[in-house]
Amino acid sequence: MKKAKKSTFFIVLVLILLFSVSSVLGLDYQFGDNCKPLINGVDDIRLGIDIQGGVDVTFGPANDVDATKEQLDAATATIKTRLVNKGINDSEVYSDEDSDRIIVRFPWQAGETDFDPETAVKELGETAELTFRKGTASETDENEETVPTGEIVISGADVQSAQAVNMPNDEGQYEYMVKLILNDSGKSAFAAATTELKGSSTPISIWMDNIMISAPTVNNAITDGEAYISGSFETMSDAQDLADKINSGALPLKIETKSFKTISPTMGEGSLNAILLAGAIALAAIAIYMIVLYKLPGMVAVIAIIGQIAGSIAAVSGWFGFMDSSTLTIPGIAGIILAVGMGVDANIITGERLKEELRSGKSLESGINVAYKKAFSAILDGNITNVIVAIVLMGAFGVPTSFFSKILNSTIFAAFGATAEGVVYSFGYTLLAGVIFNFVMGVFAARLMVTSLSKFKCFKNRKLFGGDVK
Repeated sequence: MKKAKKSTFFIVLVLILLFSVSSVLGLDYQFGDNCKPLINGVDDIRLGIDIQGGVDVTFGPANDVDATKEQLDAATATIKTRLVNKGINDSEVYSDEDSDRIIVRFPWQAGETDFDPETAVKELGETAELTFRKGTASETDENEETVPTGEIVISGADVQSAQAVNMPNDEGQYEYMVKLILNDSGKSAFAAATTELKGSSTPISIWMDNIMISAPTVNNAITDGEAYISGSFETMSDAQDLADKINSGALPLKIETKSFKTISPTMGEGSLNAILLAGAIALAAIAIYMIVLYKLPGMVAVIAIIGQIAGSIAAVSGWFGFMDSSTLTIPGIAGIILAVGMGVDANIITGERLKEELRSGKSLESGINVAYKKAFSAILDGNITNVIVAIVLMGAFGVPTSFFSKILNSTIFAAFGATAEGVVYSFGYTLLAGVIFNFVMGVFAARLMVTSLSKFKCFKNRKLFGGDVK
């Protein structure tokens, strides 16, 4: 680390402090009458059922239709995916084939004092069948519901992915839309329909279930497999909700709410506050211990641990633009604490190595370089096992569409029971995030800061790094 200059310490320190403050406080911006989060903070974290309670709902087939096992399984998987799309992974979703019921439990919305659970339940149970049709023709059925009758061009099954966007319309004004990427079958069918209707007065209407949400006319043939839904979204959130429904797919049958109730937390926010207080006391004790025992490297270790905790919070809150927010549960907090323990252990290994190298007679610069190189292999071995455990837990207890579930054959873990999946996934998620940030902060950032401090004349005293005076 000869490239580390004196200024490196201050640059890394400021970056860690800014990152820590922003991950805790977040950053909002005012857009009209609405306050939108630009950077998610602690207040944007959805707390698990075990901390703040939530919703218990039972779904069943509408009109008491006798559902098959395959339909119940498909509906259960779709509801799980919809929950994950909303950043909820502390959920319990399972089906009862004997009674044709799907039982769902999920926590309250983060930061919402007026959260409407009935609306959230309705969104989960919507069939969300997307169809593109020629014209706007419809009729009223025996239940006095409007039913589209136009020829279907493509359906939700022909859509590869959906994404909420804010982009200019034909008039040059920015508008919220849903961008659709079509698969091969959808691409060819949509190209044929838009070529046929180009320049005519017949629009291609877009229906979500039996509700027409848009009916744009066709000005040009669309052959590149990209289509846009526009004209019906007041906010980006509205567009995102539709994109989520399309991505999660339509339910295989129409379901309705059979029972609905709120559930109390098993531990409550009082327990969360107690955990946070205990964590703060433990962090203060660790800081004193590390600084007394390892001097300057100990001080750097404390800064790195703060950065690691901030990184874990950021991973849960959705601070990173490429990562969705997650649900924080009591086991999730345990995952953060375990990862912090690994971080402390990593800094102790490095501190002891540095002491040994300096006491063996090496120069300060050489001792730092050798100590971090030797410590890295031990830290890597200790943390890689936790990474493996975290990946297995996330793959086994995540929804089937999640990244690690696709890699691992989660069906072999069915014996553990579906009711445990949310909290177990939360533990694995925070553990994995904590271990990653242990390397970022406790290994790389800490080495940069320690090497930088050794460049200052006032810190050339080997005793400040745990060595003997020479």
